[in-house]
Formats: sequence, C-alpha cells, structure tokens
Amino acid sequence: MRVIINSNYDECSSWAANYVAYKINRFRPTADKPFVLGLPTGSSPIGMYQNLIKLNQAGKVSFENVVTFNMDEYIGLPPAHHESYHFFMHETFFKHINIKPSNINMLNGMTTDYEKECRDYEAKIKSYGKIHLFIGGVGTDGHIAFNEPGSSLSSRTRVKTLTMETIRSNARFFNNDINLVPKTALTVGVGTITDAEEVMIIASGANKAEALKHGIEGSISHMWPISILQMHQHGIIVCDEAATKELRPETVKYFKEIEQRTMK
Repeated sequence: MRVIINSNYDECSSWAANYVAYKINRFRPTADKPFVLGLPTGSSPIGMYQNLIKLNQAGKVSFENVVTFNMDEYIGLPPAHHESYHFFMHETFFKHINIKPSNINMLNGMTTDYEKECRDYEAKIKSYGKIHLFIGGVGTDGHIAFNEPGSSLSSRTRVKTLTMETIRSNARFFNNDINLVPKTALTVGVGTITDAEEVMIIASGANKAEALKHGIEGSISHMWPISILQMHQHGIIVCDEAATKELRPETVKYFKEIEQRTMK
C-alpha cells in the first residue's frame, strides 16, 4: 500500500488530480483502447474534479478517449434530481471536460429491475477488460462506495440498504433532514472495486481518522471495508495530516520517508 500524506485537503486534491492526469497520459488512450476510470461522488473528490477541469482546459489532459464508471446511485432519485449522483457528476465534472457522453456509465436508480441493472453494469465493465484506476472516498465507518460495514469483501454490484451512519452523514445534502435521504442505493461491490488495476482512496479530515487507522493498521475485516486495500497490489490512500491523527507516529513517519525517497 502507498500512503500519500499531504498537509491539507487542497494538497490532496491537487495530488490526486495530477496523478489521474499522469495515468491517462502515460496510457495514451485511443478510441479503440480507452483508459477506463472508476469515479466517486461525495465531498472528498470535489477538489480533485476542480483540478482535473483546470488541467483539461489547459490542454494537459484529455478525456476524449476515457471511459468512466461511477460507483453508485440512490434508488428512487431521477437523474435530474439535484441530489442524484447523475446530476452531481454532470454539474461538478462531466459538463466541464471533453468527455463523450457515450463513454459515461452510471447506474440507473430508477430501474424497475435492480438485478438486471447490476448484472448489466458488471458485464459492461468486463467488456472493457478492466477498470484501470478506480477512485473512491471513504466513510467515517470505513465504507467504500455504498459497501457498508458487514459487506462481503468479494461483493459485486448490487442493491444495498444504507446504515443510519451513512444516512445521517448524507443528510447535509438533503437540508439536514434524514427523512429525505434515500434508504437504499445501487452500488458496485468491494470485489468490483478491487478488480481494478489500481485503487486510489481519498481521505481528508479528522473525522476520517478512525477509518484510516483500521484501513492501514488494522486487520482485514468486512466491518471496515477500506481494510481490503491491504490486499491490493496497487492501492493508494491520499490523505491529509488531520486524517492520520489516530495512526501510530512510526506509521506516519514510515510513509512520509518512503515518499520523500521516491520523490528524490
């Protein structure tokens, strides 16, 4: 596992965006050989998206031959709903870059056949071979995408009932009214995420410190889904100082020294 410790959220966002651009440019995607990118929603990736927009508009990275798969979507929210992840992605990222609409893949929370929607999503991913880089955030309880504590670490795209912890956390997007937050969602599985060639998790703020401790120093457990990153050959956590406050000092020192030597 690679752990990148930055001073603050802005530095995390800049590092993550530049890494995404580097991976795309190094891949040299074409129409016949696109770069496949897994994308998250929520507050964690907003700064990264803003930086990627600037890089795209400056001509430093192109999304013309990039295919995206988003992690999840609420059940029952139409794409035009201001809190749907379709709306979030379009307004926050997609409408500002040169990505082809046909290359954007998102789960349909309005489907009447959840199982078919999930099977088709998995099949669509496999049709491209694999996701090259899957980016995600992490919840305070260690969930990735909507894979809540207790999720199978080999799970695939499916329907998930959200925990009260997640509902309370997401209420800030619904006028702080937990009654307005959808209680179920479609989500890629932990296994879907870790099938990717590389996985990058963004974690910022002291409220993510416990999740980071379990993800980096704890045992691998379905009660802390982020911990599965320990089993991935190419796992990266991009975090700030505040998110490391529950890690052992020697752990923080180790990862900082490793990165310093890498930069040299």
